[in-house]
Amino acid sequence: MARAFDTLLPLPLPTLFSRRYAALPAIREVRDQGGEWSIVGQTRTIVLADRGTMRETLVSLDRPTSFGYRIDGVHGPMRPLASSIDGLWTFEKAGTGVRITWSWSVHPSSSATSLLMPAFGRMWQGYARQALERLEGLLLS
Repeated sequence: MARAFDTLLPLPLPTLFSRRYAALPAIREVRDQGGEWSIVGQTRTIVLADRGTMRETLVSLDRPTSFGYRIDGVHGPMRPLASSIDGLWTFEKAGTGVRITWSWSVHPSSSATSLLMPAFGRMWQGYARQALERLEGLLLS
């Protein structure tokens, strides 16, 4: 469990989110991160392949069981869809391995765009599946 946590928390985001899924772009780079991603309150700027940006804040950290984040300051093509995203990664023993769960709440930018959330959610699930498959490969290698 601790190995999975310690692998994922500092993992460079472009390594995990290297591929586009439907309308959701890959992460190209991370800027403004001071040191290793490991301190509650720490922020960084995520730069997407479509040139959009978002600010991510580490909001909770309970090694080796969970860490949470908040994404806001969305700029670029995703801005009309989401004003913020709250996410939580959890880690629990499962037999001889670990079960990693990634949950999120996407907050629409307006009541009009809330109608698009089911489609956005399906895209996000595909994006998440790609990331979790990539993480599994990294943990098993």
